[in-house]
Amino acid sequence: MSRPLRQTILLVDGYNVIGLWPRLREILNFHGLETARRDLIEALVNYSASQDLNTQIVFDSQYQYSPTTKEIITDRLLVNYTEFGQTADTFIEKSCANLRQDIHLSKSRLIVATSDRDQKLTVIGYGAEWMSSQQLAHDVESVASRVRSRCQRSKRASRRFLASYLDPESQKRLAELRMGKK
Repeated sequence: MSRPLRQTILLVDGYNVIGLWPRLREILNFHGLETARRDLIEALVNYSASQDLNTQIVFDSQYQYSPTTKEIITDRLLVNYTEFGQTADTFIEKSCANLRQDIHLSKSRLIVATSDRDQKLTVIGYGAEWMSSQQLAHDVESVASRVRSRCQRSKRASRRFLASYLDPESQKRLAELRMGKK
């Protein structure tokens, strides 16, 4: 019998992170909540994929008359909008309580990203790990920077030949000359 793979689940208090991540706070102030949400989702899609995390972002819908909704972004990222009257904090606490036994049995990790002090103490009590919103922002930006650096290095390496700087028509003529045509 094979052992289950150890997985890491990251639960993110979406509005808490937006409010404390300087870049997203600036986007919120100049472009609005929807744009800030979209940028957080995009950043966490890339981060989750590169760090092999199953991420769930939780946004409050407590002042809107709507049921809980889930939006599957990728196989690694899910966005939850809470139902009317429910905060992201209570959603995250219930998730921690529901996952507590599964996490213990499978030796998986559950990390909650929020800077809410009360929330921190509660999720640690359920056996989850805690990460501040600022630490998540730093980690996401650090991973994105490393990925950009790798891409730039590979792009520079692929253009090391003089012919790669020529326009397509010149490259075609050069290839014909090499082949002895014309």
